[in-house]
Amino acid sequence: MKPHESVPYTLPDMSDADRIARARAFRSDLSRRRSCRYFSDAPVPREIIEQAILAGGSAPSGANHQPWHFAVVSSPDKKRAIRVAAEAEEAAFYGSDANSARAGDEWLGALDPLGTDAEKPFLETAPWLIVVFAQRRGGIKDDGTTQNYYVNESVGLACGMVITTLHRAGLATLTHTPSPMGFLREICERPAIEKPAMIIVTGIPSANATVPAHALIKKPLSQIASWL
Repeated sequence: MKPHESVPYTLPDMSDADRIARARAFRSDLSRRRSCRYFSDAPVPREIIEQAILAGGSAPSGANHQPWHFAVVSSPDKKRAIRVAAEAEEAAFYGSDANSARAGDEWLGALDPLGTDAEKPFLETAPWLIVVFAQRRGGIKDDGTTQNYYVNESVGLACGMVITTLHRAGLATLTHTPSPMGFLREICERPAIEKPAMIIVTGIPSANATVPAHALIKKPLSQIASWL
């Protein structure tokens, strides 16, 4: 490698058996994560959200430019505005019938087992909405002009780490991606160089929360991995 300033990197010393046990335990915990659409309005401490965002902020990114911004929404008025705008887009997506839907028949058919529709009450009920923005420019100094690299990949990694941390903290999560999402930039007062990526809805599940049985179907290792 080219000469560069560096610092030591170490990990805890442990046996292979310990590493396997830790991997199994963590995987087992994550296997209980589900996308939740039924939230309680019970308050959740802000510090949990802060820690989850800090975890996401430690994700790998192109040139370490960290091209993300997390707009955290708890204001009832802001949440209401997001819901109204999102449901308008969702109404066009689902349409009143197959002929008027923005989504095609195949897409709508794929969603049928999940039972989703244009109504998104969780955008108001859940105590926190984390609106994630991808920054096309900014660099590590966040100057608004420096080119960022591998933006989509970097933001996706950061979101995964935020969701994982929220799950470990005992919170339910849901990723919501209305399309188009430009309205989020205006509501969250973000600059034009930022592109909305997703809304991470989080909080405590409602007492009667359910998840679609279809969501429990996961591809086996033999189907999602190959060993070369």
